[in-house]
Amino acid sequence: MKPPSVHVRAFITWLAIFPLVSLGFLTIVPAMGNAHPLLKVFVLTLVVVPLAVYLVVPALMKLYGRLKK
Repeated sequence: MKPPSVHVRAFITWLAIFPLVSLGFLTIVPAMGNAHPLLKVFVLTLVVVPLAVYLVVPALMKLYGRLKK
């Protein structure tokens, strides 16, 4: 089976990133209080990127592959 198109991969990546960033924005960022905004972004991306790359995107790709059959 050929891999999904770049458009499908971009959508799946967005589908993974948006909820993770939203959840992080509602939990991690407020917990950091008055920390510098760049530090907040650094910590948020430090959490979101590995979760997306290693867990969420692969799971969504696998789901897409099963739905595509």
